[in-house]
Formats: sequence, structure tokens, C-alpha cells
Amino acid sequence: MIEFKMPALGSDMDEGTLDEWLVKAGDPVTRGQVVAVVETTKAAVEIECWHEGTVHELLVGIGETVQVGTALATLLAPGESAEPPRKKQPRPTETPAAVEPKGEAANQPAPAAGPKLGPHHRRWISPAARRLATSLGIDVETVTGTGPQGAVTISDVEHAAASVKKPAKKRESKRTAADRATEMRKSIAAAMSRSKREIPHYYLADEMPLDKALSWLAERNAERSITERVLPAVLQLKAVATAAQRFSEFNGFWRDEGFEPATGVHVGVAISLRGGGLVAPAIHDVPEKNLDELMGDLTDLVARARAGSLRSSEMSDPSITVTNLGDQGVATVFGVIYPPQVALVGFGKPAQQVCAVDGGIRIATTVQTSLAADHRASDGHRGALFLTTISELLQQPDLLEK
Repeated sequence: MIEFKMPALGSDMDEGTLDEWLVKAGDPVTRGQVVAVVETTKAAVEIECWHEGTVHELLVGIGETVQVGTALATLLAPGESAEPPRKKQPRPTETPAAVEPKGEAANQPAPAAGPKLGPHHRRWISPAARRLATSLGIDVETVTGTGPQGAVTISDVEHAAASVKKPAKKRESKRTAADRATEMRKSIAAAMSRSKREIPHYYLADEMPLDKALSWLAERNAERSITERVLPAVLQLKAVATAAQRFSEFNGFWRDEGFEPATGVHVGVAISLRGGGLVAPAIHDVPEKNLDELMGDLTDLVARARAGSLRSSEMSDPSITVTNLGDQGVATVFGVIYPPQVALVGFGKPAQQVCAVDGGIRIATTVQTSLAADHRASDGHRGALFLTTISELLQQPDLLEK
């Protein structure tokens, strides 16, 4: 039996509210299939299941808020059958076989028929009543049984369901946009406070030439329609991911007092939300994708993030984050690392500068690029090499095409 649990969708998430089940008991599920929708302070997140099997039981009802790590459902692995039933106990209406009393017990009066159950005696609940209670989101242990000796029947569950508010009623009191914004700020504050408290940050910055990258991109985009053009931000994402592949100490997580390198380079992209706040979901396996694929992924990710529809793997998998505030007109951004990650790369606004190039003076377009890194996982020397590699890659954009 496999437990499907509420995933941690970032260091600022402690709990989530189940909005919707997309499967039911008996449904087969495959790896990566979206099986539920959970609401967090930042978005409604589609929860993926990373096990193959069959849904055995849904444990959490729609509208319930539960902590990270809480079992949401149980699954049967391929080839696994449901647990065999426990040893059958006599039904409340059945009378155990009589045993002839011996000794002093023979002189004791017979117990009265239908004795009350002791305080620690488990009530009998029919399997059908238990299944119905699960499907209706009713805690069967709180249902008053009217069957023999307090047994819980289907009609008892139906009566309990009718006496509670329907999920739709609960959702009428759903948080307003202002409530969500307030809760998001609290979540961000908690995560960033933890980051500054626990992570020994160090910062580096470099002014990187962009003329070659922008000229190459302009020539490439001239042959394409507007919808097929690639933004400079995509080149930056690919350059950071390719460099992170070479310098693995910047691509991973600090967990359990040690560095854990990521198995792939999944770049978190900082996205500002229309109602305030931000999220940084991942684009997966960035070094393996060409620029057109990355442009499509970035466009889709930004649209879904701002619509409040992301996937759990996008929220939990980022192994390094990139933030780009150039469109806001700032020259340099020094970010705060999002734990348990160990690095964040920031890009400012491309600007024309008077530069010394090949022994002469000319005006060149440059961008201020910064690195915030965890001193437990790396040091300044390696950080400088990491930034230098990003710069070299941006000056050889044809290497980033594939």
C-alpha cells in the first residue's frame, strides 16, 4: 500500500486546502498524472502522482485544509490487492457460542442482554458505510450509530452528510484577493526570514557584454514571425543552466546539514503576480532544450502562474533560481536564496556603457549579472568562475541554440 501525501510546494508552504479530486477509488494512475488540485497562498496547484498503481481510498475530503506530509490517499501498487480483511468479529446481532461456566462463575448471574460497549471498544462500521463516508468527506468516527449496539449504518452516514454544510457552502467564504495577497506576503516573509537566518549568503556581480548575443538574436528573429521570436531572457536562462551543469555546487539543495546535488538543472523563474507577490516555478531540464522549446515553456509558465494554475513539480523541483528585473529599469538585483536551494542569479536592465574593447573605446550594451550563493555549498572563487562562464556563453549564443 502506497500513501500519496500532501507535497511540500516550497519552503513557505506549511499546509494546503484540497480543492478538487480528479480521480476516485478504483481508478488507475500513472506517473506524472495530475490527480488533485490544492490551493496554497500563492496559487491553485495541480498535484501530480509519482507512483503507478490504483487508487485504493481517498482520505481527505474537498475543502479540507491539511498539513504538508498528510496522507491524501492510498494507492495499490501494480499487482497488489487490497489488504485482507481483519479477523471477523461477531456482529452486534450475533451471539457468540455459549461456553458452559465453571467453578465460581457458574454461581454468578448471567449478564444482561445487549450490554453497552466499553469506552475503548471499537464500534462496528459496515464497509459500505465507511466507503460512503469517505466519498462524502465525513469523519465516520464522529457519526452517531443507530444500528444494534451503536453500529454505524449507511443511513447514519447519509443523515450526517445532510446535517453538515455542503462543500459549496464552505467555499462561499473563500478568501478574497486581499486575503490571498496578505497571506502570500506572510508566506514570502517567513521564507525569506528563514533564508537570511539560516543561509550564509555571499554576493558577486559582473558586467557582461551583450552585443554579440543581441545581434545574433536579432538576425535569428528577423526570419521568424512575432509569435516565434525568442526573448533575450531565454538566452540568459539557457546560459545559467548550462553553467550550472558545469558547476554543480550551485545546482542543488542544502538538506540535513549537507549539500545534495540536483539530478537535473531545473531553473526556477521568478514571476511577479498581478495581485502582488511572486512565485518561482521551474522549467525542467533546461540544458537539454533548444531555445524555441524554452521560449514556449517560459510563455506558458508565466501565463499559468499569473492565472494561478501551476503543477506541483514546478513548485517543488527548482534547483537554482533566476530573477530578471531588467524590465523594471533596475541596473542590478541582489536576490535572496530560496531554501533549500543554494544559489540565485539576477539580471538587471541591459544598458549602453562606454567600454574599453580590443584596445579602443566604444559604446557597448552590457548587463549587470549578480550571484547570491550559499557559502556552505561553495565559495567566492568558484562563484566567480561560475559567473565568468555565464558571460562567455552569452558571447557565444550559437552554443546555446541546441
